[in-house]
Parts: sequence; structure tokens; C-alpha cells
Amino acid sequence: MNSLGFDKDPKETRIVVAMSGGVDSSVTAALLAEQGYDVVGVTLQLYDHGMAVQRKGACCAGQDIYDARQVAEKIGIPHYILDYENKFSQSVMDDFADSYMRGETPIPCVRCNQRVKFRDMLDMAKDLGAEAMATGHYVQRVMGKGGAELHRASDDSKDQSYFLFTTTQPQLDFLRFPLGGMNSKTETRALAERFNLPVAAKPDSQDICFVPNGDYASVVAKLRPGGIDAGDIVDESGAVLGRHDGIIHFTIGQRKGINLTRSGENNEPLYVLRLDADKHQVVVGPKEALAQREIRLREINWLADDVPVGGIAVTAKLRSAQPPVAANFSMQDGQGVLTLAEPVFGIAPGQAGVIYDGARVLGGGWISI
Repeated sequence: MNSLGFDKDPKETRIVVAMSGGVDSSVTAALLAEQGYDVVGVTLQLYDHGMAVQRKGACCAGQDIYDARQVAEKIGIPHYILDYENKFSQSVMDDFADSYMRGETPIPCVRCNQRVKFRDMLDMAKDLGAEAMATGHYVQRVMGKGGAELHRASDDSKDQSYFLFTTTQPQLDFLRFPLGGMNSKTETRALAERFNLPVAAKPDSQDICFVPNGDYASVVAKLRPGGIDAGDIVDESGAVLGRHDGIIHFTIGQRKGINLTRSGENNEPLYVLRLDADKHQVVVGPKEALAQREIRLREINWLADDVPVGGIAVTAKLRSAQPPVAANFSMQDGQGVLTLAEPVFGIAPGQAGVIYDGARVLGGGWISI
């Protein structure tokens, strides 16, 4: 049995590596090549290359495509660039814009994994005769009694399991994550230096690849011209406190940038409580009004046994940067319901609720509240 779980010699095992041009996927390809696997690198062009070459520090940009090609040449593997611009635009960018227009706070990286990388790209890897597709994600694939399981990374600070909750069981059976057991990103950087990769000192990407400088509003305005309407900022009773130039500039739980001359009662700060897309209203109020104990999830993806009647005790992540919280998960009328042990503030529709049993990802869904 080789290191990826196949009963054959590595040189007879073809592995497609999704190469973004960053350090993580480059090290993944180099590691597998060093171990003797038949490695094929694939990079996706996901949006207009003319725009891409102007971007730095974001995945999938023109420089990143060039970097992936250079890494493939360095380690001596074939490398292909696939034009998935139309698929990406329809499956990810349009959804991103429409989600903001509905008053949600989307996570396009999850949609990209769900609808492009782990669906279309995975099918392409099979067409190339691959036994598996490997990525540079910091998650672990662990074999359990019922088959492959998705687990958190060893390095909790780099764990990316929140962004992979939509991974299905057939996809998980085909995927491999060689970096998930790394103890730190420092270890990955050291490997990049040992392999003398041209991206060894390249900084990690911080932005969403198609959102320049984090300016979500300008991207939505470009994708949905004329669709961003000004409106009122109101309190919970509906009283008008001020004006705004589009709900896409706000997210639930936001405190800064509301720009009101008045505060709440006793001068306490005001927070964004809700976004009413139909009325073009931003509803604000005190922090305690953000507290929630019950959260509804749609489009549930489940990677474990059936949920017992009455639910199960779990932990749940409701934002990628927040620690998991204790909860009970159950299914009601086709939706997932998380009942939290303690109230949580600032839950936003469009974000994900990812459900864990210890380190194992049981599944998750999209927060609808």
C-alpha cells in the first residue's frame, strides 16, 4: 500500500495536483513527485486574464498561473492550464453578486470548491486517468470504519475544513490532502526551500481572487449594474436614523462604518441587526439584539451516519475565524437546526454552519436564520 492508500507502486499511480501557484499546492506537487508518483499539475484560469495580470497576492491571478508553470518545470512534471472562466463566472461570481443583493454575506471560496474545483476539475482528473486528485488544503482525510472521513488539520491555525464542508463522500474518496498533517506553515515553507521552489518566499494569498483590495461593492456593482439601491438606516421600530448607499456595504454584526450622528439609548453603540433587501433597509440596534440560540441551515451536506431523532451533540463553526461552539444538531422539515448552548452574536445569512464531532467534519449547511 503506497502513501496515498493505493495497492500499487507510486510510479504506476497517476495523481492530478490542483496547482494554484501558491506555496501549499506547489509543495504538494513536489512532495508527491519526490515520492515517485506520476504527477500531473493542473491550474485553472478562472476569470479574465487581462484583469488577472493586474492582481497580486490573490489566488488564481495571472502571476499565479505563471508561478504554477515555473514550479512544474522545476520539479519536472507536465502542467496544464484549463480555461474555466465561463464555469467560474456562472457558478461562483454570479452567485456571489446575487447573494450580496439578497442581503447575505457569501463565501465564494466554498462555492468555488463545491461547483468548480471538486466537481468539474475532479471530473477532468478522472478523464486524465488519475487515481486521485491532491490539493494543498490544510485538512486531513482519515480512514474510519465507514470509509474516508474529513478531519481538521493538525495545525489548528491553518485548518481549512470550514471551507470544505460541501465535499461529498464520492469526492472525498477521490481526494487527497498531503499537507493536512503538517504541524505548522513553517514546515511547509521549509519544504519549499528544500525543493528550491521559485515560490518558496511567496506570501499567502489574502484576497478573494476576483475582488481587488477587498472592495466587494465595486465587484457587485460591475456584475449587477444599477442593482445597488440607496435606502434608509432604521432602528428596530422602523424609525429612520439615516441613509445608506447600498446594503452591500454592510454585514450583520457590523459596528464601524454605519455613520450615524446619533447612538442608541444611553449612547450605546449601534450594530447592524438585519439587512432587508426588499425594502433596501439596514436595521440597527444594540448588541444584545444580535444574540441567537437557534440557527437554521439549508442545503445540508452530511458526511456521517443519519442524524438521530432528537438530534446529536456537536460543535459548530459559524464563521471561519471563530472557534467552534457547543450545540445540538437536528433535522426539521428538511432543514438543519443548530441549537446553541450559549447565545452567539452576529450570525449572518450566507455564511456557513459547519458541524464537527471533535476533529471530524460531520457536514454543514448555509445559514438562513
